[in-house]
Parts: sequence; structure tokens; C-alpha cells
Amino acid sequence: MAYKERITTDPEVLQGKPVIKNTRISVELILKKLSQGASVDDLLASYPRLCKEDIYAALAYASNTW
Repeated sequence: MAYKERITTDPEVLQGKPVIKNTRISVELILKKLSQGASVDDLLASYPRLCKEDIYAALAYASNTW
């Protein structure tokens, strides 16, 4: 997964936190929701601007930053 195509950081957006490109949906939010038991389908329903690839990119980003 080439998460760099979907994840961006900008000091002017959410204080520079990594977000899904062209949104204000942070990687942190996606990971938090998943850790609380939300499914991919739950996230897609709650955040219509997301697609499955965005969620997988957030997971790939997290796994590469540890």
C-alpha cells in the first residue's frame, strides 16, 4: 500500500497531524475508531469522504511509523 499517495501533513491542517488527503480526517481518528471496535463499513458510513483504500493507508502509515 502506497500510503504516501493518500496521507498528507500540513501545519495549517489539524496542527500538522497526518490526515487523509483533501480531508480533515486524521489517521489518529481512524485508528482510534478501529481500536474501539468500529468496522471498515462503520467508518465508511460515518465518513462518506473516505474509501476503503484510505483506511488501509492509515493502517499502513501507522505500521510504518513504529
